[in-house]
Amino acid sequence: MVTNQASIKRDGVQDYVSLRATAAIITAFTLYLAWFFITTDNITFEVWQGLFSSIGMKVFTLAALVAIMIHVRIGLWQVLTDYVKPTGLRATLQYVLNIIAFVYVAVGLFVLWGV
Repeated sequence: MVTNQASIKRDGVQDYVSLRATAAIITAFTLYLAWFFITTDNITFEVWQGLFSSIGMKVFTLAALVAIMIHVRIGLWQVLTDYVKPTGLRATLQYVLNIIAFVYVAVGLFVLWGV
């Protein structure tokens, strides 16, 4: 059986791998920020702006934002599939929550690239 890789449908293995990969990115970003807070004596606006002004940090933050969105989409799908039985309500909730996740990433991009 041949599956279309461009289709939107996913399988359990793809969800599992996606969740683990996004969790690794989110963990790395969190550990880096924790290390920054621990090793920086006086955090001022200039220091914070300097951290996020480098292209490497912007790309890392963008990767973390997208990873959070993917992680949220898969997690919400799993929770809503388990606990919300009416199909119409579940589809509406998934649509609204996916739009919210996308808007969070869009706002994060505007804030991030505005520095």
